[in-house]
Amino acid sequence: MSEGKPPLIASLLRTLPAARLIETHISWVIVSDEFAYKLKKPLDLGFLDFSTLEKRRQACEEEVRLNRRLAPQIYLQAVPVTGTVVAPRMGGEGPVLEWAVQMRAFPQDATLDRAERLMPEQIDAIAERVAAFHAEIAAAPEESEFGRPDPVRRPVMQNFVQIRALDPPPEVLAPLQQLEGWASAEGERLKDHFVARRAAGFVRECHGDLHLGNIAWVDGRPLIFDGIEFNPSLRFIDITSEIAFLAMDLIHRGEDRLAWRFLNRYLEFSGDYEGLAALRYYMVYRAMVRAKVSGIRASQEGSGTNDYGECISYLELALRLAEPSPPALMLMHGVSGSGKTVLSQRLLEDLGAIRIRSDVERKRLFGLGPLDRSDSIAGGIYTPEANQRTRERLLRLAEDVLEADFRVIADATFIDQAWRQPLESLAEAHGTAWCIISPDVPEAILRSRVAQRARIGHDASEADLAVLERQLERRQPLSGKERQHLVEPKGDEGRDALAREVEQCLGLSPSLP
Repeated sequence: MSEGKPPLIASLLRTLPAARLIETHISWVIVSDEFAYKLKKPLDLGFLDFSTLEKRRQACEEEVRLNRRLAPQIYLQAVPVTGTVVAPRMGGEGPVLEWAVQMRAFPQDATLDRAERLMPEQIDAIAERVAAFHAEIAAAPEESEFGRPDPVRRPVMQNFVQIRALDPPPEVLAPLQQLEGWASAEGERLKDHFVARRAAGFVRECHGDLHLGNIAWVDGRPLIFDGIEFNPSLRFIDITSEIAFLAMDLIHRGEDRLAWRFLNRYLEFSGDYEGLAALRYYMVYRAMVRAKVSGIRASQEGSGTNDYGECISYLELALRLAEPSPPALMLMHGVSGSGKTVLSQRLLEDLGAIRIRSDVERKRLFGLGPLDRSDSIAGGIYTPEANQRTRERLLRLAEDVLEADFRVIADATFIDQAWRQPLESLAEAHGTAWCIISPDVPEAILRSRVAQRARIGHDASEADLAVLERQLERRQPLSGKERQHLVEPKGDEGRDALAREVEQCLGLSPSLP
């Protein structure tokens, strides 16, 4: 176990009870019976500097401070390693040999990168936890450079320099050159966006390294750990850059559907649709970060491998992410209980789309969360004025999503032509394909579903049977033109068949085999 390791690490592995070692490109983690101890490697990689004992002490203390925000039960303290190299001990008096972060141990196989299968409920819980975290953390200090255009673009472009410095094989260099040109042009195009996001307070002290290997599932909840402590410019970032990392990681794992589920759940709880303008840029950047880390591992002396296969896989993913799919607009149409939200959830996962729900956005206008009840709002949230504000917000958000070159699903009843027409006109003004997805459900089933949902009460929709009856009375038929864009899901239709039918209506290439 200790072969080829520095003498201090080898001694700790012998000294601590039931110790095992986890090694990364920048640290050693020794997991014992009750605790885990993380020691920094004495490295200076440019983007981090652990080259002196004092710098490693500061990094350990900062790691504890930052990670206690998301995992206070895990991160305990920074402890000195004292004694001698042959007989070291954690803590105590005497000369300090090294510093370590002391953590409570949790099962090694609890991290989600090791999970055989990821569950939708896990993805939802992670999205909600990250959205809540982003809502409470500090924004970048006004006097700092964090989030300004040049500091945002600098680490993106440094990735290319740092990968080339590893002297990788030719199959790495070819996609690297193509991606470098794209990243440079895209970073220039987004300069005004970066300025606006910083001014609006969306550059915050984030986790900074949000991927599946840094998320564990413990006691039925997500445990997010190992945020970046070594470089403040890599954690004082746009919150969109944070979520881009996990979305990219899910896609790299082959979990595209869960990536879109995560993005949509996060957006429902955060409301930060404006950040989508740079999502693709940040996803490519995050793929490049992982490519760099993989390259460092492959090139490190004693790593036992010179295999750049994983590095190349991330570069190939970055190339794919840099190419947007054709945007499109999908309108979910039907009264409460018709299954619009269930169908739109399947479609956003299958087709890679961003969903905007009127029930959620209406509540957001009144400072409510997606699952909050509106009883506390004087006068209610379903007045004519609230209807108008909700309609305007849906239109504005749909435009933001389309301008960011993403597909958008607008989820509302849309039983009134005055709600449908502005969105249809928006799509046509953008030269974007659009369709109406209108499930036909018998009224008896509608009433049963609405009654059951009202009893359970765990949904953004607050429609009851009285609301349903009013909707049935006042729904307006689709126009002849609208019927040319119509998809009518059947009750016994599989999800893949529905996705293909919608793609055919929109004139899109099939995304499913």
